[in-house]
Amino acid sequence: MEEGNKIILSLLGYKFSISEAVIIEWAILLICLIFCIIVKNILKKGIPDKKQSIVEMIVEGINNLVTSTMGEGAAVFVPYIGTLVIFLLLMNISGLFGVEPPTKDFSVTSGVAAISFVVIQAYAIKKHGLKSYFIGYARPTWVLLPINIMERIMLPVSLSLRLFGNITAASIIIELVYSGLAKTPLGIGQLAIPTPLHFYFDIFDGGLQMLIFAMLTMINIKTVSEH
Repeated sequence: MEEGNKIILSLLGYKFSISEAVIIEWAILLICLIFCIIVKNILKKGIPDKKQSIVEMIVEGINNLVTSTMGEGAAVFVPYIGTLVIFLLLMNISGLFGVEPPTKDFSVTSGVAAISFVVIQAYAIKKHGLKSYFIGYARPTWVLLPINIMERIMLPVSLSLRLFGNITAASIIIELVYSGLAKTPLGIGQLAIPTPLHFYFDIFDGGLQMLIFAMLTMINIKTVSEH
């Protein structure tokens, strides 16, 4: 059963609501999974063909991004950052395919930010140990303890709000443009005029917001692990 932009499911007498954004997010996850399976099957040793060359270029680009930002010893984060880059990019540009970007929903962006937050804290604990991790909150002096705690808490909040705010603003602008052009003869205006706007807001801004999210995640992994 549908209610607004949510789907209501009934299971064992309990009702659960799933937003459209979450469904699109799951669809994108499924696409990513299928893509990974296909890529795995086309990889081979020896001289790569065109398809494998493209895949290797993407992997090499992500690897260079991680190592240039976090250092040579950060190769372990290439899979996570690579997944983050591809997943966020697909969600941000999904507006090109006639659906609302999932990152327009704060629950989606906050979920992704929460995962990055856990990864950042878990790596710091793994690197320094639980005791040193908590002692780090009182460095360089215990007076800064409340500020350091607030800084850690605000990280996922700022990551999620920045992504959510920019994608939502872009979506609203696109919707206003289409609404304003709806009365043009035969809707011709809706075919030509929004095209450069889609290029900017969906492709350029969507890619930029993905890059900012990934960069801030990498920077925080590096800084928190060195506290």
